[in-house]
Amino acid sequence: MDWHVTFYNEKVEDETFSFPKGILANLLHIIEMMLQFGPALGKPYTESLGKGLFEIRAKGKEGIGRSLFCTLKGKEIIILHSFIKKTKKIPKKELNLARKRMKEVKS
Repeated sequence: MDWHVTFYNEKVEDETFSFPKGILANLLHIIEMMLQFGPALGKPYTESLGKGLFEIRAKGKEGIGRSLFCTLKGKEIIILHSFIKKTKKIPKKELNLARKRMKEVKS
């Protein structure tokens, strides 16, 4: 496994692991694939949101979960924010929070 996954902070890790069981299982499966093959899996697993921000697209019978992440040199994936998606588009509030955290991590 060439890639390494970390969380922005403990709160993000707790949010991610509090996903409903089915969504969490799918998310962990996608993360396992990212560890082996890198973050550029493409749809239906990951998607670029532009300017270095990406999303993990996890689904389960309970709904849809999203984890927004960026990458750093040294093959590191940082999960910046996780939430359960309730609307068709990702809410601006969620995107802005992830972008703010990405700037902090990359500077």
